[in-house]
Amino acid sequence: MKTYGLIGYRLGHSFSKRFFTEKFEKEGLNNHEYLNFELDDISLFPSIFQENDHIAGLNCTIPYKQDVMSFLDEIDEEAATVGAVNTIKIIRKAEKIILKGFNTDCYGFEQSLLPLLGEKHRKALILGTGGASKAVKFILYKHGIEYLSATTKKSLSAKELNYEQIDEQLIKDHLIIINATPLGTFPKVDTCPSIPYESLTPNHVLFDLVYNPEETLFLQKGKAKGASIKNGLEMLHLQAIKAWEIWNE
Repeated sequence: MKTYGLIGYRLGHSFSKRFFTEKFEKEGLNNHEYLNFELDDISLFPSIFQENDHIAGLNCTIPYKQDVMSFLDEIDEEAATVGAVNTIKIIRKAEKIILKGFNTDCYGFEQSLLPLLGEKHRKALILGTGGASKAVKFILYKHGIEYLSATTKKSLSAKELNYEQIDEQLIKDHLIIINATPLGTFPKVDTCPSIPYESLTPNHVLFDLVYNPEETLFLQKGKAKGASIKNGLEMLHLQAIKAWEIWNE
C-alpha cells in the first residue's frame, strides 16, 4: 500500500483527501490511499513516519507550511525563496529516508491568475499577510507586478499598510485585488475584507484563494461592479496535480 496524506491542524473539510481519493478510484490505483494527519503541534510530525512505514508523499496546509521546513532534509529553491512548503517528496535511498520540500501553491496560483490579466494589470493589492500570501507575493514579483499587502497588524513592514489606509485612489491604482485571508470561508459566508468595494470597476480582477463557497461575498461585491472574478478552486486542483507529478517523477 502506498500512503499519501495531508498534515495540518483541523482537516475536517479537506480538499486534498477528496481529490486524491477520487483520483485513485478513477484510475484504479487500488494500492493507494490518502489520509488526513491532524497534528495538534508540528513537533508530532516525525510520528507520522513511525506509525506509517509506507508514506509515499505528503501535502502540508496551514498552519504548518513554514514550521515543517525545519524537519526537512532538503528544500527546493523556489520553496526556500517563498519561505513555505506545501508538498513533501519522500526519497528512499537504501534504508535512509530523505524529505524534500516543494511549494506547488506557486504553480497553481500562477497558472490560475495569469489568464485573467492584461497589460493594464501591473499593480496588485493583497489582502492578508499570512502564510497563504507568500506564494502570491512570489508569483507577482516573478512577473514584475508591484504589490502592497493589507494587514491588521499595528507594526508595518515595507509594502504593508492597514486597511484604514485603503481609499478610492489606492483601489483605482491597484487593478488586481487578491484575498489571501480566510474571510468568507464556509460557514462564515457573510464576512469579507473591509475595503471600499464601491471604487471597483470593470477593469479590476478579484481573485479569492477561498474556494468554499464558490462565490464569496468578496467576489460577489466585485462581480456587482463588473470586475473579473475567480475563486481558488482551480488553483487547488493545479497545485494537487503538480504535487502528484513531484511525488512520481
